[in-house]
Amino acid sequence: MRVLLDVSAVPARPVGAGVYTIQIARRLAEHPEVDLVLVTRTDDADRWAELAPEAERLAEVPDRRPARLLWEQRRAPGLARRIGVDLWHGPHYTMPLRIEVPSVVTIHDLTFFDHPEWHERSKVAFFRRMIRAAVRRANGLICVSDHTARRLDAVLSPSAPVTVAAHGVDHTRFTPEAEAAADRAVLARTGIAEPYVAFVGTIEPRKDVPSLVRAFAAIADAHPGLRLVLAGADGWGADAVRDAVATSGCTTRILRPGYVPADALAPLLRRADAVAYPSLEEGFGLPALEALACGTPVVTTTGSAMADVCGDAALLVPPGRSDLLAAGLMRVLDDPGEAARLRAAGPPRAAGFTWEAAVEAHLRAYRLAIGPR
Repeated sequence: MRVLLDVSAVPARPVGAGVYTIQIARRLAEHPEVDLVLVTRTDDADRWAELAPEAERLAEVPDRRPARLLWEQRRAPGLARRIGVDLWHGPHYTMPLRIEVPSVVTIHDLTFFDHPEWHERSKVAFFRRMIRAAVRRANGLICVSDHTARRLDAVLSPSAPVTVAAHGVDHTRFTPEAEAAADRAVLARTGIAEPYVAFVGTIEPRKDVPSLVRAFAAIADAHPGLRLVLAGADGWGADAVRDAVATSGCTTRILRPGYVPADALAPLLRRADAVAYPSLEEGFGLPALEALACGTPVVTTTGSAMADVCGDAALLVPPGRSDLLAAGLMRVLDDPGEAARLRAAGPPRAAGFTWEAAVEAHLRAYRLAIGPR
């Protein structure tokens, strides 16, 4: 099947949905059943030539976001018709509403509906409208977790087939085994040294990083050498994290290295005493899964996809409770038996999540959308 995958929304420093899109593109490009066409931003074709060299690339999309969204609606349908694709896949909530070929759209979470306060108002208005339209018009929908599929059904009751395609792990990178000296040399470039508790993710309201800062402050005196590493670029609403750090009483022990490059991410997760992922809501929670693959104890939250993903391989605490998050971290740091249990449980749990399996789920969604041929 000839598939057009819109990769124009993937930023130069990908996280979350961007990592997902890259991994799917790489593997679809190599799949014998797929003739993959990538539509990229005009300034981004060279990157995609390296990421997915076997795919055809069309550098058609304007660089700036408003122009990109306008291009999707006005120009994309003509492009799909001109190059003769069997299916259009929009991997980030949206699609060309007048597309004439079958389409599939990926829905990552429903927080634009469930918690609009976590997003900029302009994005809430836009994505609510586009997600509703995609649910009405797409021939198939992909959800990244059972949790997201349940929320999609509850909020929008889609009639198109819904396929759950869980994210995977790059098991060649995220492993417990690695040379400690090499890991430490990579981390030294970003000013990180053991021991530390790590958080990885965009700094935005739903990640609830202020609760993690308060939890760390509560345990800091009991662990005087420990640091907290908050790795990730500032997103919308990052002022609350800066304020929490400034009033924590342990500012000098909280490191904010910003976006961590891909080659440093596995060492960062692997060498942590614990990884904390206190998000209030997630469609999937990829950093938590990658930490499990590294054999690092994970403390995360109940009530969303993280519980489905991590199972009993992580410590789960209620979201928004810094006191219980602190207790979970203390349990990992002070109980060698519990830490050993979690270190042993993580890799087998993560082994069930692969990008190859995700691609096969995507192909099932594509076949359903295209129908009999």
